[in-house]
Amino acid sequence: MKIAVVGATGLVGRNMLRVLQERNFPVTELIPVASEKSSGSKIEFNGKEYTVCTPAQAIEKKPAIALFSAGSGVSKEWAPEFAKAGCRVIDNSACWRMDPTKKLVIPEINGDVLEKDDYIIANPNCSTIQMLVAIADLHKRFRIKRIVVSTYQCITGTGKKAVDQMSAEREGKASPVQAYPYRIDLNLLPHIDVFLENGYTKEEMKMVNETRKIMRDESIRVSPTAIRVPVLGGHAESINLEFAKSFEMEEIFETLRGTAGVVVQDAVAVENGEQPQAIGSVENLPYPMPLFTKDRDEVFVGRIRRDPSLENGINLWCVADNLRKGAATNAVQIAELLIKKGLV
Repeated sequence: MKIAVVGATGLVGRNMLRVLQERNFPVTELIPVASEKSSGSKIEFNGKEYTVCTPAQAIEKKPAIALFSAGSGVSKEWAPEFAKAGCRVIDNSACWRMDPTKKLVIPEINGDVLEKDDYIIANPNCSTIQMLVAIADLHKRFRIKRIVVSTYQCITGTGKKAVDQMSAEREGKASPVQAYPYRIDLNLLPHIDVFLENGYTKEEMKMVNETRKIMRDESIRVSPTAIRVPVLGGHAESINLEFAKSFEMEEIFETLRGTAGVVVQDAVAVENGEQPQAIGSVENLPYPMPLFTKDRDEVFVGRIRRDPSLENGINLWCVADNLRKGAATNAVQIAELLIKKGLV
């Protein structure tokens, strides 16, 4: 099983390598791929050293699966070339997500859509992934009519330049790069990606469009606000849901506790005499925080409560590691599903 990782030297690419190794993915030969600038450098994986190559060189090695995390430009140019060579491409960029001929997949939710003709498969946006993992089963049971979501997204979602900018700001130095139009440390930016004609950003509209495509329900209304926060790892989301059906809060907790990939950590559970799952070194943690979700693959949900302003509404707080389940882990899970379905 030859596996190519395109963008292997980037933040998400390095996490893809970690996840492949941690999950004992059956890699017989790793093909790390990057730009001409990084070509020839070395990457260690599973105790072996591999030489980084260019996309063209990688295609010649005939990988079975290619995990792409090198931006939309690279994906647009090279994903079709890998696919032509018989390689299954799982792309982490926004390039193919809303292409009607391409599948947009979160394995826990819509893995059933994958078929033998799917050679380019899109990995959803990180914020969409963690939100939908948390609420998909609630939708099945109570049918979601409307979602109002505010995201608090850490700087690693922008990449290394953003990390370097904030590090320089915290040290009181001039940043060698400017990933954001304003200072990010000790600040919040209600601005992720470019603004569109409707006043929303591209990041916000991704959540609208991707939610409907993945949930296979065009009737779901989504109102998003995306905010960049000076945190190194983990995205948080405040989610308000309006359901078509009535519910008891016990049913909400029961559904969330039974949802694959979700860990419920909520102060209400403590009050009811149940201890939420401890994480890190903190015991009896009553709510999720990025501080303790780093390097975890689960989506953590807490602050679950009825919305007193709405007949069938709830509020919840959702946190996940954006580089793991929000990117690398979801991509590797898609690759695992391809193997399980006998498509590679």
